[in-house]
This record gives sequence, structure tokens and C-alpha cells, in this order.
Amino acid sequence: MPATAETTHDVVVLGGGSGGYACALRAAELGLTVALVEKDLLGGTCLHRGCIPTKALLHAAEVADSAREAERFGVRATLEGIDMARVTSYREAVVGRLHRGLQGLVKSRKVDYVEGEGRLDGPHTVVVGDRRLVGRHVVLATGSFARTLPGLEVGGRVMTSDQALGLTDVPGRVVVLGGGVIGVEFASVLRSFGSEVTVVEALPRLVAAEDPASSAALERAFRKRGITVRTGARFASATDGADAVTVRLEGGEEIETDLLLVAVGRGPVTEGLGYEETGVTLERGFVVTDDRCATGVDGLWAVGDIVPGLQLAHRGFAQGILVAEQIAGLSPAPLVESQIPRVTYCEPEVASVGLTEEQARAEHGDAVRTYEYNLGGNGKSQILGTQGFVKLVRVEDGPVVGIHMVGSRMGEQIGEAQLVVSWDAFPEDVAALVHAHPTQNEALGEAHLALAGKPLHAHN
Repeated sequence: MPATAETTHDVVVLGGGSGGYACALRAAELGLTVALVEKDLLGGTCLHRGCIPTKALLHAAEVADSAREAERFGVRATLEGIDMARVTSYREAVVGRLHRGLQGLVKSRKVDYVEGEGRLDGPHTVVVGDRRLVGRHVVLATGSFARTLPGLEVGGRVMTSDQALGLTDVPGRVVVLGGGVIGVEFASVLRSFGSEVTVVEALPRLVAAEDPASSAALERAFRKRGITVRTGARFASATDGADAVTVRLEGGEEIETDLLLVAVGRGPVTEGLGYEETGVTLERGFVVTDDRCATGVDGLWAVGDIVPGLQLAHRGFAQGILVAEQIAGLSPAPLVESQIPRVTYCEPEVASVGLTEEQARAEHGDAVRTYEYNLGGNGKSQILGTQGFVKLVRVEDGPVVGIHMVGSRMGEQIGEAQLVVSWDAFPEDVAALVHAHPTQNEALGEAHLALAGKPLHAHN
């Protein structure tokens, strides 16, 4: 640090999203003085434009489906329609309560919360307006933005997930460009709300980062729900006309739609913030770090969506805690990327942790064994009327290295699945545990029983 620089804080955090505020709160808890800089709203994309508002929409969609299908369960109810204004009020109320709670936490920990757009000016300094914040350590946590494609202008009936949150009515026809997590979640919501939905994905399958068995199950479920799935279809162009958007695919096919939702991933917010000038290495806009989130510039760290890897709020949150503890002189274990749980909250849900079958075979060769337990054998799943499976991937005579699940509410089982994989449990270890009946959690127990050589309710 230059001799002329006056230290104002132990830690200056640039960005108040999941990774940034977690770092700030943990650092303050450990007795460090902390400044937290945020140009928008505390909580970042996850709280205001991502995880929380979209899951509120997904719950509203679940309620709509329950009303629509009530007669199937002997309940006389009808779905009269979707009141988007009321849906928005519900969503905003959830976000508002969480936002106020987070503001209270930051205030109670005596974090110096600075509102404004910050820029890095050397490895220890963040400039916000006319204020210079100098820290022994600076943590970069500037998050991500919704990407689009070259030549595809967002506006009017062409929008990203950011603008889609502001819909005031339910469009009749929707084309979702992108079959990743964001795309399939919005496709699921809009179909439940009554839209005719087509998902266009250039890759050979939906949620391509998941195990192929999960992708296949999701595609079957989507088609059963009336969602058109076009995989291996590459986007060419789009024209927002007077009455509709015309989407053209490579090969000449045209699709007319009332809304084109662009869900082609998220890019890192790093441009023009002084990172490269300070010596930070960027690759495709992402900040390169080691497994402890160090940038290679002394005293400078990076967490969250700007670091290559899974763009998940809980990953950024964990990285923020990791960095705070390292700065405080503790020795936290680095994160293992494959052990971070992943959930896609469409209907049905897709949840996973650990290695896919393909990844496991690349690492362990022919010693890999798998088992799929069909939810047809699970009582609670039958009560809920859901279909899907639990797939286990293990090393022969060794631990379970991957768990993949598809079905309504199966994301709620990811906690035990994470423990199984992270603690190198053998199927025999989990088979010995008692799983409450009737729960979907039993499906995990039954799958491990089967892989341990003693299947009971096995239907496949």
C-alpha cells in the first residue's frame, strides 16, 4: 500500500450482492472494520431480479397449477385467470421483507454502507463519487448481467429476465431463447400462467450442464405439459413487428410470438471498473482467482458471478464467508466446485450435486456404477402426483460421487444429497439410515438401499 494512502477500513467490499454482503457481515462479525459499496440495492441481483423474485413467480405458478388440477384430487375449484398486478404485489412484498431484514443486519453489524457506483483505483482503493475508501483488503463482488446475442436488440417485445419480471399481463405466445436454468424456469412459469411456450436451445439438450438422464426427464415432462422444446436449433435473427415478434432459426424456419424472452446466460460485470489497470487478470471478462478467491494482486480478492464457475448465489455467499475468514487469519477449507448443490426450480425440479455419470467415468473409468430409483415407488411422490427419479453415481466398492434428482419438490432433498457426496459416504452407509415415511426423502434412502444390493420398493 502506498505510504500516502490512509487506511479507512480493514476490508472494502465492492458490490452488495450475495457474495459481497456475506463477506461484509462475516468480516464484521470477526471484528474487522468494513465498508460495503453498492450502486443499486443491497442484496443485488439474487434478491431483486433473480433467485427470490423468480421463485416467488414459480410458487404462484404452482398455485395456479394446483387450482387448475384441483378436480383430480376431488377438490372443486377453478382457475379464473392470472392477475399479474396481484402476482407482482406478492412478489415485491417477499422481496421487500427480505431487503429490510438485510438492511437491518448490515446496520446492526456496524458495516459502513456506501451507496453509489464504485471503481477500483489501485489494489487497496475504491472510489465512490468524491469519497476514497482505502482498505487493507478489497473484495470485488460486482456480479453479473443478463446477456443477449450479437445483433439481437432488447426492447419492446424482446426482453431478458430483468424486464420479464415487469410483465403486466400474460402473453399468449412466448419463445424462450435458451434452455438453461433461467430459460426453463421462465418457460415453466409462463406455461403455468397459460402461455403457449416454445423453448429454443442451440445445444442438443435442455439444462446441458446436468446429467443427460435429468435433461431427458425434463424434456419429457415439458412436452407432457405442452411446452414445445426445440433443441439443436440455432437462433438466426428476430424482428419486432407491429403485432408480433418473428423469430428466425438457422435453416429458415420462422416462429411468430408475442414475447421473445432472451435467456442465454449471464456475463460478469467487470468492464470499466479499473480491474485490469490494477493488475487483475481477466478471461472473457471474468476475474481469474485461485481456489481461495485470491486474484494474485496482494490484498485483492474476488467472489461470486465474476469468478469463473457456477453462477449461483449460494456459491458467492460461501466464497464471501471464505474470504472474510481468510482475511481475519482463520484457515477455512477452499470450496470444492462439484460439491456445490445445484437446483433448477422449474416443474418438475432438477437437483444435483457431485459428478455426472460422464464426469465420473472420465475420472474413474470403468469402476463407475449407477442406479436410478423411479419415484413411482415413493408414496409421497404418488400423493403429489409427480414423476421422476433419483440417480446415484458411485465408484465400485467406493463412495457415492454424484446424485441427480428430477421431480416436484425434489430440490428439497439436496441437503442430504450434499452431505452424502461431500462426506464420501458409501451406499451402505446411507442405506443404514432411517428415512421418515411417507416422505420424498425416502427416495434417497431407497436408491441407496438398491445400490447397496438390497432393493425394496424398486420399480425399474
